[in-house]
Amino acid sequence: MEELSGSDSALREDIRELGELLGETLREQGGQSLFDTVERVRGLAKAARAGHEEASKELERSLAELPPDQVAPVARAFSQFLNLANIAEQHHRVRRSREWAMEPESSPLFGSLAETIPRLAKEIDPEQLHTTICNLDINLVLTAHPTEIQRRTLLQKYNRIAALLDNRDRYGQTPTEKSDTRVGLKREITAAWHTDEIRRKRPTPQDEARWGFAVVEQTLWDAVPRYLRNLDQVLRDHTGRRLPLDCAPITFGTWMGGDRDGNPNVTHRVTRDVALLGRWMAANLYERDIQQLTSTITLQVCDEDLRAEVGGEAWEPYRVILKRLRARLRLTQRWAEAKLQGSRAPEGEILRSVDDIRQPLLRCYYSLQRVGAGVVAEGELLDTIRRVSCFGINLMPMDIRQHADMHTATLDAITRELGLGGYAQWDEQTRQRWLLAELSSPRPLIPHGFAPEREVREVLDTIYTLEEIGPDAVGAYIISHASSPSDILAVELLLKACDLSNPPRVVPLFETRDTLAAAEQTMETLFESSWYRERIQGRQEIMIGYSDSTKDAGHLTSTWTLFQTQERLVSLARRQRVELTLFHGRGGSIGRGGGPTHSAILAQPPGSVDGTLRVTEQGEVIQAKFGLPGIALRNLELYTTSVLEASLQVPSSPSKRWREIMDRLDNRAMQAYRSTVKERADFMEYFRHATPIEEISRLTIGSRPAKRTPQQMSVDNLRAIPWVFAWTQTRLMLPAWLGVGEALEEAIEAGLTEELQEMFQRWPFFEALLDMVEMVLAKGEPSVTQLYEQTLVPQECRAIGEELRERFYRTRQAVLTITGHEAPLADYPVVRRAVEVRNPYVDPLNLLQVELLRRARQTEDEALQRALKIVINGIAAGMRNTG
Repeated sequence: MEELSGSDSALREDIRELGELLGETLREQGGQSLFDTVERVRGLAKAARAGHEEASKELERSLAELPPDQVAPVARAFSQFLNLANIAEQHHRVRRSREWAMEPESSPLFGSLAETIPRLAKEIDPEQLHTTICNLDINLVLTAHPTEIQRRTLLQKYNRIAALLDNRDRYGQTPTEKSDTRVGLKREITAAWHTDEIRRKRPTPQDEARWGFAVVEQTLWDAVPRYLRNLDQVLRDHTGRRLPLDCAPITFGTWMGGDRDGNPNVTHRVTRDVALLGRWMAANLYERDIQQLTSTITLQVCDEDLRAEVGGEAWEPYRVILKRLRARLRLTQRWAEAKLQGSRAPEGEILRSVDDIRQPLLRCYYSLQRVGAGVVAEGELLDTIRRVSCFGINLMPMDIRQHADMHTATLDAITRELGLGGYAQWDEQTRQRWLLAELSSPRPLIPHGFAPEREVREVLDTIYTLEEIGPDAVGAYIISHASSPSDILAVELLLKACDLSNPPRVVPLFETRDTLAAAEQTMETLFESSWYRERIQGRQEIMIGYSDSTKDAGHLTSTWTLFQTQERLVSLARRQRVELTLFHGRGGSIGRGGGPTHSAILAQPPGSVDGTLRVTEQGEVIQAKFGLPGIALRNLELYTTSVLEASLQVPSSPSKRWREIMDRLDNRAMQAYRSTVKERADFMEYFRHATPIEEISRLTIGSRPAKRTPQQMSVDNLRAIPWVFAWTQTRLMLPAWLGVGEALEEAIEAGLTEELQEMFQRWPFFEALLDMVEMVLAKGEPSVTQLYEQTLVPQECRAIGEELRERFYRTRQAVLTITGHEAPLADYPVVRRAVEVRNPYVDPLNLLQVELLRRARQTEDEALQRALKIVINGIAAGMRNTG
């Protein structure tokens, strides 16, 4: 691994050792022949990367001639290595953070609590700083979008490998202990080699929810109180005040079990089951905490209030309180199990609210403080109290997401049943008048004996289920593809018609360029309604979508449209005196709004991050950000500091001139993108042949179908995730850069180079935009894409590929002209090295994929399909994202 610098010698050593252990495993489990083949391919790939043309030709020849029985093992070997390299890099990030913190002469790590809060304390009044932090409302919503291609079984093995590396670093080990660690690593690598990396069947929504709950159990349950301890200490040091006991700057939500947009597998029964699973898991985790507390808080001394509650004869009063709470937690678990199984629930008082858990713990805490045992109160008891504030009684409230068309169909069925005609045929003004009249009317809307079609019945049953599972289990009701005021009022009416006692907040999701542009007018119409203003009580949440807007109009246009939409919504909210929360529907890849947390938040428009933020964490990103305790802690801090900084040090608005330039770039970029993707008749034919999109659609990596509708594949009906995933596999990365080059080239030719360079240097939004595009261009490999084309694409479509590759290189040159960098990622050496290290291992997988696609498209063969899925896994690991 000589590509890594000397400063990363520990990482280099980890990767070397893991590679050696994998090599031993290949030799022992697959035989010397497999080991020799893999080593030969690896050597040729590195030589080819170094520019040796003969090695490149020999590499292609060798992989094309691989016997069928060697294809899958060779693919697995490279895939396994890339996964091990990922583990080593994740662990190295944690190690570097700890080394940085332990270095006496070093300044705190950028973006950490220890760096940001002292810096802000020099400029912000301590009282204001403390108040702002205590009022932060950051909600991270875990979603089950099908981008996590790794099986949970393998992820657990990889986490154990990371833990072994961590133990070796953290504790001075004897030679015997070092040997044991190496054996432990070998054991996990061998077990991973013999573990099937391909899911045999598509996971159910319940499976996805269990995976989400496991993330809480395995890392967040411990990371959250550690993060809050750090925050508490820094606050005390720099404001003189501590964090309130019930303060939870970061909380979590979920779409797992609630996201039914285009997913027929998510039904009201699934939603109910997942809510009960969350309730059971929360009770289980708290019960473990309380069990530990009963064995540690054994003090006999307590205050008078606690003594009166437990009775004068109680020998160990705290244990009495805690055992009562433990009994209720165990009863709650049995109750949830009975509800899930459809059996009779046990008798007794289950936990029904957060206060049912919090109040007994607080009584113990304050009693310990009053009797001089505060040091005991500040230990595990405080951690549990803070977990209650973060996770509540359901771990993560569940958002419900449904497509706007389903609500239209439901109201259409109701109006026809009532003899009022077809709601779906009414114009917008007629819909609004009728909806507002019905919302103000006391009479029931749904007629007695109403028996609609299954899909309409499911919409109503879902809303009835919300009453059953209770408000603590429900977050927001999200309306996908909202485009008009009636889309929001329609859901409000359905919630009223189903007689919910605590209806959830209704959140429109604007996600295409046109609906984003019209979002201000849509919301202004609603705010002018006295009924609606009474309903929202001065608070409004709006979700903005990154994935579909990028797929619709291209990355540059989507990014600028989202920026302007947020500006207009913030301005509207201020005029209407409404507190606004923006919910960012980001994906993991750049083409779906992904990117570094800190820079992405600081690049938001002025006033759009005002102490509140909701954002989706999707698929593989959940594992990348929260899979290891140290990395989870770092990301919790980054969210806190970036939202804090964006709230307290609001950037200035861009100048009129910069806006004019962005509008010019926007128009040209969208025209270039749409003329290629949407208006060119043979483009989708090229896409279908040149990428593994059909094969990706068959992957069992999520419960949701790849297309919204079963019609012929088009850009519009294909979901954003497989759209990005397919281009990532072939390493063209098209969704993130197409259109950007043409826009910048035109501006450069018009003499705007100096102004663009100034925008990059002084405007965080434009800097983040070009940084993300540059990062994608660094990962892209058009020469690899050409191999797919030469083998898989009909001759009549190949001109598209030639054109796209030329545009890729022109885009890269245009971006570098503005950033002033000699090469992509010049300012990010760590990321650049990571890309360089992976390339020789991803290249053979791409060549294998080309050959497998050629064979698989000629004949139906189960072994070929399996090998193809393994290769897709490996390339995803090497690229560090899918969709």
